Amino acid sequence: MTGAEALRMAIPRLAAAGVPEAPRDARVLLAHAAGLAPDRLTLHLADPLSDAARLAFDAAIARRIRREPVSHIIGQRLFWGRTFYVTPDTLDPRPETEHLVGAALAEPFAHVLDLGTGTGCVLLSCLADRPGATGMGTDIHPATLDVAAANARALGLSDRAAFGLSDWFAALSGTFDLILSNPPYIAEAEMAALAPELGHEPRRALTPGGDGLAAYRAIAKGVMAHLAPGGRVMVEIGPTQAPDVIALFAAAGLTDLRILRDLDGRDRVVAARHAP
Repeated sequence: MTGAEALRMAIPRLAAAGVPEAPRDARVLLAHAAGLAPDRLTLHLADPLSDAARLAFDAAIARRIRREPVSHIIGQRLFWGRTFYVTPDTLDPRPETEHLVGAALAEPFAHVLDLGTGTGCVLLSCLADRPGATGMGTDIHPATLDVAAANARALGLSDRAAFGLSDWFAALSGTFDLILSNPPYIAEAEMAALAPELGHEPRRALTPGGDGLAAYRAIAKGVMAHLAPGGRVMVEIGPTQAPDVIALFAAAGLTDLRILRDLDGRDRVVAARHAP
């Protein structure tokens, strides 16, 4: 069986299971099974698949039919131009979160804190683009921190990135001139309508339950003790949450409150500052 024949058989199976963008996913999974870079797959579609590649591809397609994310199957996800190791212990890095990174990089910073770091994609992307900066990422799950540390090693950033177990600010001391977070923000009532792929991601990274604002309340409560005067705090938000998050941050004493929108015009990031 050639790669092209394998694709012709796999794509209808994925489509029948309701997988969006079935042709794209099938190609990514075939390239992974065959040990090829995705951009080299077309050159090898006429080649016979080895038995090992065919079995690996069949297994990958079966997992995708069960709506397991492609990133979990291949073990990685591209974010901000770099490849990040992912597991079911981490939230999958998403393109929307790149707006948080872009906003963070718009001004200089020396010491950054990433609350709820997950894969470390936000922290490590910022450090990679600011060679003089250092930072810390925190999370409440040790296995998640292991993934973030592995990504730091793979990107050559272990000397500038530290990771620690903390429930928001609970185990932290000191101050930072930039605090970032993409916290769980989906309201409990919204969870049932989410795509099946999200059922394979850690629930704690998606929702805090209730109205989805618990993380922002915790961040607002502790931020002034850990944000240096003149420093910035930026958080990713759900598209309807900007007014509530702005109110929480204003009540905490933060100033220069702004809402940043994504390419679709949706509210995506709330930014604020600790007045000097």
